[in-house]
Amino acid sequence: MRLLSAYGVDTVFGIPGVHTLDFSRGLAHGPIRHIQARNEQGAGFMADGYARASGRVGVALVISGPGVTNALTAIGQSWADSIPVLLLSSETASSTHGKGWGMLHEIPDQQAVTRPLTALSARARHPSEVPGLIAQAFTVFAVERPRPVHISIPIDVLPQPVAEEWKAVPLPPRPHPQPAAIEAAADLLHRASRPVIMVGGGAIGAAAPLIELAERLGAVVVSSTAGKGIVPDAHPLSLSATTGRPEIHGFLSTADVVLAVGTELAETDSFVERLDLPSDLIRIDIDPRKMNDLYPAAVPIVADALPAVQDLLAAFDGHGSHGTDRAGEVARIRATIRENLTESERRHWQLLESLRIALADDTIFMGDICQLVYTGAFAMPVDRPRLWSYPAGFCTLGCGLPNAIGAKVALPERDVVCLTGDGGVMFTVQELIVAAELGLPIPVVIWDNGGLKQIRDDMKARNIDLVGVDGRNPDFLALASAMGCHGVAARGLDHAAESVLTALRADAPTVITVKEVEPWLAPTN
Repeated sequence: MRLLSAYGVDTVFGIPGVHTLDFSRGLAHGPIRHIQARNEQGAGFMADGYARASGRVGVALVISGPGVTNALTAIGQSWADSIPVLLLSSETASSTHGKGWGMLHEIPDQQAVTRPLTALSARARHPSEVPGLIAQAFTVFAVERPRPVHISIPIDVLPQPVAEEWKAVPLPPRPHPQPAAIEAAADLLHRASRPVIMVGGGAIGAAAPLIELAERLGAVVVSSTAGKGIVPDAHPLSLSATTGRPEIHGFLSTADVVLAVGTELAETDSFVERLDLPSDLIRIDIDPRKMNDLYPAAVPIVADALPAVQDLLAAFDGHGSHGTDRAGEVARIRATIRENLTESERRHWQLLESLRIALADDTIFMGDICQLVYTGAFAMPVDRPRLWSYPAGFCTLGCGLPNAIGAKVALPERDVVCLTGDGGVMFTVQELIVAAELGLPIPVVIWDNGGLKQIRDDMKARNIDLVGVDGRNPDFLALASAMGCHGVAARGLDHAAESVLTALRADAPTVITVKEVEPWLAPTN
């Protein structure tokens, strides 16, 4: 625990068990705060939310076996969205590994279970191996694509003594681009008449130079959900996180050069099998495997986004702004998107607009997988990164509430709002009591559309008789009260916004229910 603290860790999320007792010895009087979740999945999502909001490493500490498998859904989300999370676990005694003897909490090959969803899955066979494994983990987080890492320590290794004080090691620098690649990219962009910049979560650190580059080029910016806010949504060249909209699919086909920065160009952003992108595709990514996947790069730049974009800007010094004014085109596309909204999306927009007007500009919105959040990806304007979370990559329900808890723990001075659906919140609703114990003033806005409406809509669209989408909901306000939280049913747009503001000043979370069928959500234009 002192070693983790030396790397900047101040909090771990988990549930103590018989196989983590010696970890608890280090937590009891150590420098790190332990937050008890109510399910290891919740602990994993809290660690993910902590890292997602702050950019710092989130840590989940769990027992072997079921603790690891419970947490693995959250680790899958961190993998899909490139979030730096360390899963630290125990493991059965070394002499039992691979034997299948039926030991307590046994997985015959625990590393094989977590390996597909981690950048590194490793076991410490002796105390002396622990510092090296932790150093490898933080090197991954610092200079590679920051995917999760799993380190397990067997229960016979955990209590062994350590003679020396473990220390953090210096971490290597992030990779810089090759000058020839920058020159080739600058040449393509200089000759482009309809350039587009597509940004993802890997470009968060390059926000300022990306805005300047877009303005110099007259390039329209489209973001993934993870890249939302890198270029402010209100910027006249920004189309926000609209990659999933059909209007944008058509627009992208008109680009002559696309600069993709820190984005996978994933199916879970566009929800089409393949985007129609030009052959002149420039990709800047820290992950070399992104250069020749579904969208091969004409100019591959394997580097950290910040120095790469800075070098591109420098390559344009002396050329001035050569792009045409495309703000009018962007405004027309935004208007077309709003005209094409479905009835449900118009209702989402009404609520989101009321919240945006009422809340501080730096409010953090942690979204679950629900239709309200799908719409919010393009309808809720934010002016900087890390303010909007919609983990579309793994797209697992139940992330919103524990993600919000992790975000609030990481950034206690910031307002954090959870947006979730009546179906998704039931996956991790038990974590409400954790937020109540911690006295976290988190508004938990539940969009109640009477079940799993997205799946219901999909079944109807494909002429499938409805199956398993209309389950009964609890009395959410009574459930909130039972867990030491406040609860209120929204009675209008102003009342919903006021309820969220009140919740941000409360002594515990507040569950705020909003029923989609309410007449006051009907669009006014």
